[in-house]
Amino acid sequence: MRNWKTFSKGILEENPVLVMLLGTCPTLATTTLAMTGVGMGLATTFVLVCSNIVISLLKRVIPKEVRLPCFIVVIAGFVTFVSFILQSYLPSLYDSLGIFLSLIVVNCIILGRAEMFASKNSVGASALDGLGMGIGFTLALFVIGSIREILGMGSFLGFSFGDWYEPMLFFITPAGGFFVFGVVIAVVNIIIRAMHRKPKEKFGCDGCPNQANCTNQEGGCNA
Repeated sequence: MRNWKTFSKGILEENPVLVMLLGTCPTLATTTLAMTGVGMGLATTFVLVCSNIVISLLKRVIPKEVRLPCFIVVIAGFVTFVSFILQSYLPSLYDSLGIFLSLIVVNCIILGRAEMFASKNSVGASALDGLGMGIGFTLALFVIGSIREILGMGSFLGFSFGDWYEPMLFFITPAGGFFVFGVVIAVVNIIIRAMHRKPKEKFGCDGCPNQANCTNQEGGCNA
């Protein structure tokens, strides 16, 4: 149960983008297309999981005085690896992500999880935390990217809707990105509040735990 909570919290309740509002810059910059958002999310997830594991393994070795520079070196190594892989096998995605791929090194989501979680917890828990946060980040980028691509470009995952659909170019502009971002945040907040809403208390005999033993339900519970 504890492992599930560690993993699932980043997907919705502590979503790094939609709840904690981290990584806003790459979120808005790489979500004009759904596929680009997914690519950014998966690259960040890989770096998150791997850096969390390594930092958790080395947490007793890294001096506290230089922990942040050490974290950045570890993260930078995995970002470089991802960059080489994308450049070799997915050059179009590599070009689409541009400088934001390199900026994963200083992404506050990854640094935040390294400082607040991986440096204080076990390897398994750190891996689950990184995976959950990465999936939450990827889902947020996919949803925002899908909305912007459908409304702003008249396509989805690269498949055009045809000439009958007139795209609204506003949604692929920075202003449109902020608008969609705000709407998705509002929807997620409504969902989270609904999940944590307490059921209304029942009054009278219907809410009484001793209802089955009550001998006078018509005139009130006497148990």
